[in-house]
Amino acid sequence: MNIDLFGALWFKSTRSSGSQDCVEVAHLDGGMVGVRDSKNPAGPALVFTSGEWQAFTAGLVDGEFERQ
Repeated sequence: MNIDLFGALWFKSTRSSGSQDCVEVAHLDGGMVGVRDSKNPAGPALVFTSGEWQAFTAGLVDGEFERQ
């Protein structure tokens, strides 16, 4: 699948400090969600379906990714 990221509106979390060490997210056409490294905006991006993104964010809220 080839997703066009040209013109995507990337944003950081409101909880992000002024640091460059963040990820940025963009809501794309067709309900897709892009994720990229803020230090390398011209670099590659991961693209998820809306269902994948919802599962990931629900896992964050539920603590699924906490280190044991």
